[in-house]
Amino acid sequence: METNVYNTGRTPDMPQTTKSSARKVRVTWLVPALLILFSLCPLTFGAIRLNELASSAEITPANARFFASPLPVVIHIVGAAVYALLGALQFVSRLWRRGTVWHRWVGRLLLVPCGLLVGLSGIWMTLFYPRPEGVAGAHDLLFFFRLLFGSGMVFSIVYGFIAIRRGDMIGHRAWMTRAYAIGLGAATQMLTGMVGALILGKPNELENALLMGAAWVINLAIAEWSLRRRPASRVRTASIVSNLR
Repeated sequence: METNVYNTGRTPDMPQTTKSSARKVRVTWLVPALLILFSLCPLTFGAIRLNELASSAEITPANARFFASPLPVVIHIVGAAVYALLGALQFVSRLWRRGTVWHRWVGRLLLVPCGLLVGLSGIWMTLFYPRPEGVAGAHDLLFFFRLLFGSGMVFSIVYGFIAIRRGDMIGHRAWMTRAYAIGLGAATQMLTGMVGALILGKPNELENALLMGAAWVINLAIAEWSLRRRPASRVRTASIVSNLR
């Protein structure tokens, strides 16, 4: 005899497959949601910087270089916003395992150009913006870190694009993940800066440079760990390669 769920006020149990599918959907979107949330703090400070430039705020020694040549910093901030927010969605496996149109064209038309603009504008600002006065060795170290990781981001995007044109999905995913990890360096630098302040007090210029460099290293270490924890067989399939070419 069947139970009348309307009389008992109870609802029938969901099928196990439905529960499992719902759980997988939540897990699938968890990483992109966390990445977007993580990137909001530096993007907020970037928006404040843009507002300063647009409203002709008071020029100080800290922001004079931005007012003297605003275009690179505007390109850097706007490009970083697009790259960080849309780039997080590229980690939704459903959007790339089947070679969907969204993943392909958002990557080609927005993420690759914006990522290159972020990296190249960062390199330009490092090379041509006047360095603030202070400890020469500390500024030299930070100069080196910015050039190294900025160039690494540009290289990773270019190599990732070349990899997918060759049909190498595994290489494409690996290099684009590394580029995104470098691109989120500013967010992690806020965390390393706060941890450094709690442990060391107010960091000096050398300690600040080391904390900023550590943020990029941490991001890349997490990226490499995430790449190695998934079997390659789950990524390389003939259908993906044929659709993304």
